[in-house]
Amino acid sequence: MSSITEKTKNQKQVLTLNKLSKRKVVEHNDLITSIAKMDKTPLKMFELAISCIDTENPPKDNTVFLSKRELFAFFKVSDNDKHSRFKQSIRAMQKEAYFEIKENKGKGFDFESIIPIPYVKWNDYNDEVTIRFDQAIMPYLINLKKNFTQHALSDISELNSKYSIILYRWLSMNYNQYEHYANKGGRRQNQLSEYCNPEIKVAELRTMTDTINEYKETYHFFRYVIENSLKEISKHTHFNVTYEKIKKGRSIDSIQFHIAKKEQPQELNGEYKEREQDPAYLQGKANKEVNQQALFAEAMQSKYTMELITSTLLSPVEMTDITLMSNLQQEVYPLYKQLEEIIGLKGVRKHLEYVSNKKLDYSKPNLVKYLKTAVMRYLESGDTKQPEEDKTRYIKTKGKVAPVGSRTPDWFVPDYKNETTLEEQQELDRIKIELSDSMKK
Repeated sequence: MSSITEKTKNQKQVLTLNKLSKRKVVEHNDLITSIAKMDKTPLKMFELAISCIDTENPPKDNTVFLSKRELFAFFKVSDNDKHSRFKQSIRAMQKEAYFEIKENKGKGFDFESIIPIPYVKWNDYNDEVTIRFDQAIMPYLINLKKNFTQHALSDISELNSKYSIILYRWLSMNYNQYEHYANKGGRRQNQLSEYCNPEIKVAELRTMTDTINEYKETYHFFRYVIENSLKEISKHTHFNVTYEKIKKGRSIDSIQFHIAKKEQPQELNGEYKEREQDPAYLQGKANKEVNQQALFAEAMQSKYTMELITSTLLSPVEMTDITLMSNLQQEVYPLYKQLEEIIGLKGVRKHLEYVSNKKLDYSKPNLVKYLKTAVMRYLESGDTKQPEEDKTRYIKTKGKVAPVGSRTPDWFVPDYKNETTLEEQQELDRIKIELSDSMKK
């Protein structure tokens, strides 16, 4: 009998989790960039409560209704002590949790301190929990026409750190803008790149994560606030995220994140589609594959591919990666062409030599982003004039100027230590022969 009861409970939990996976959280960007003076549990409970709001039909009396079953499933609580833990979480949220919101009013900033959920009601004889939002928080949750962000509630449920949640919300805010303008237009390519590769001052991030007086050692801040959070986000959410440090003088001034969205079998609202039977999806997939093959063919014939191999930035084995090569052709090679028009092919080679000599670790999926970041920053530095013979040339970086030949600037990121082995050289020769034969045909 007990096994049947346990099976029924598990089935109900699965149904509840499926229901939660369809929920989305919508909130104003000012709320996302505010200071969350609370621990992870109140913050997650607040996000769960927001997911109950229908933005098209604001809740009457600012009140929403949540089930205990949803609450316990969301927090993955199944022990006998769950009711007392629930009471403790409510108590902490009402007595200690609040947002410090800074809103730009043109003439200056308005500052607000808001306890988001001052009233919660529940009993021990039914499943309903009543949650009433503070009136002051509602403008950040309803009637949002612009400057708002939407993300999946299921992503938040898997994050176990306050910093992971705060950083995830901020990354979502930026990536949402990238997706919006990529589909609707209205932004230049470099602006789109800034949305999916957002930059933030370390001081600003410390303020947002409420760590001005915590983790004062830079090493500890990056380890516990940044790196641990990104590991959680990349493991449990829709995003894969990496980052790099941007120095000003000897200190780290800013952080640039690189956001890539994972392929998802479901839409944001959690509704699964039989995509394999959807003609529109199949046609789009076929078009994408054809386009990728065309880009790959162009990359195989591009002189920049050979330049990357010669400078050990690309190995012959990597050259056979269709996705990698098509992305290089689409995102990086046009920038190399632009650079070549300014400083010639020898100048491009010199740039690649600098990038190759920079001794930092990198992972293969980030190769395109690293190369693109390096060449974009070089182009934007304004120092792309053809260097004169026997003259020291200087490259401008953020906050400093580095002489070429003395030390490679910090923005020339990865370390590409790949030496071309005999096997790789043989593979390269084979590819060259095949490519030559295909061109003759």
